[in-house]
Amino acid sequence: MKRRWTYGESPQESPEEIVDSLDEICAYALTAPAKLFRPILLLLSAEAVGGRIPDVLPAAVGTECGHVASLIHDDIIDGDAMRRGRPAVYRKFGMDNAIVAGDALLFQIFVCLSECRDRGVPDDRIVTAMEIVARAGVELCRGQALEAEITSRSVRDIDAYLRMIRMKTAALFSGACQCGAVLGGGPPEWVRALGDYGESLGIAFQIQDDLLGYLTDAEMTGKPATSDIKNRRLTLPIIFAYQNGGTGERDVLDAAFHGEMGIDEALDAVAGVLRRTDAITLSTSMARTYAARARAALALLPPSRSRDHLAGFVERTVSRVR
Repeated sequence: MKRRWTYGESPQESPEEIVDSLDEICAYALTAPAKLFRPILLLLSAEAVGGRIPDVLPAAVGTECGHVASLIHDDIIDGDAMRRGRPAVYRKFGMDNAIVAGDALLFQIFVCLSECRDRGVPDDRIVTAMEIVARAGVELCRGQALEAEITSRSVRDIDAYLRMIRMKTAALFSGACQCGAVLGGGPPEWVRALGDYGESLGIAFQIQDDLLGYLTDAEMTGKPATSDIKNRRLTLPIIFAYQNGGTGERDVLDAAFHGEMGIDEALDAVAGVLRRTDAITLSTSMARTYAARARAALALLPPSRSRDHLAGFVERTVSRVR
């Protein structure tokens, strides 16, 4: 990476080189190993309503840009050093550069959406898609704020947790599906059905994601398994454990989440409590309940290869181990 300069120094690079540095940071963030769930959902949703994948491909790229931007900012907020098996962007390039790169990727969403016009997508569809994406982004921010409030107040309420992940995670899944359906020219009822599918899928996805830290290790997940404990994040399995555990189990959880034991010891202790209180089983069951809702929403769409692939995503979401 090229040398950075600070206020008061004379820059050693040309303006073009400085811009290239931003591109380098964004490229690093975007090229990490990823599942690409959201862009694939957008493409399949467009095709499921009769649209053409080449026409909406720029929007799919924009969807991934927006998701990666949120991850860059999440890692800064949470202080997580690893993302997708590599150093987080802020750890590799610095805090200021990471914030700017995240902002740039957010704006890139709208650039990508506008490029669909060059593929023949009508302007009115693009405007509607931009509204969907913008509203999903606002919901994500509201979900992030709610998560901070839940954490600071130690709210152990399942309804509050579900509301939070519906905004923070499911809104982007739903937005990607609706965006694809709108750009693909789907009628309103199909757009709504795909939005419902994406929301339920996103909730199932996040519940499963919250379980992974206790089922696999950092090498498998690409980020520290101790992140939730370090950040005192009350995920669904933890809430179930608090509700179902006795005084002894709750004392263990309190000690782990308040830093009264080493992080590795805390992870082992929490995992033990989750097993004894059936929290993992209960969380898995709830994830599968939302997965069933996602599958049901697809019934409103006409049979197609794309609809079959969307249904396949549901099972992959709740059975994945990474």
